[in-house]
Amino acid sequence: MPTLREQFWDPIAGFGVTFRTMFKKVVTEQYPFEKKPTAPRFHGRHQLNRWPDGLEKCIGCELCAWACPADAIYVEGASNTVDERFSPGERYGRVYQINYLRCILCGLCIEACPTRALTMTNEYELADNNRADLIYEKQDLLAPLLPGMEQPPHPMRLGDDETDYYRGTVRTPAARGGSAEEGAKP
Repeated sequence: MPTLREQFWDPIAGFGVTFRTMFKKVVTEQYPFEKKPTAPRFHGRHQLNRWPDGLEKCIGCELCAWACPADAIYVEGASNTVDERFSPGERYGRVYQINYLRCILCGLCIEACPTRALTMTNEYELADNNRADLIYEKQDLLAPLLPGMEQPPHPMRLGDDETDYYRGTVRTPAARGGSAEEGAKP
């Protein structure tokens, strides 16, 4: 048989939480209209970066796909030719897909990338009403061309071979015809 305390005091104590919060000011998030800034190291949408002349940093090594625990990345590499050069190395990522239905935004793919071609932005609005739109293709992931960049394919503009790009001893686009500026960072 329930005690007097269990019959009268326990229901009042249970409603105590309700009564305490009933008169507090309500905190309303104004999310779609007022977005709070994310932390600087927030893991958001992926981005494939470019060199200062517009060539892609991705060399199609597929290490990011191997490192992904959710198997969300698909990379198909291809060889660069003299006529069609997409990256400074001998290979480039011909097909690059990230399936955001599977991606857990862990960042292991970023750590595996040897050329720092893949980074994560602070963009976090990845929801969509169509499943097919959440599979991002290479053109969706590539960083936009900045002023002074040229749309690939084109020959290497910042150095004589790929070692100039990877060691950081590249010429600036303005100094193409002149001597190389040693130590200029891409």
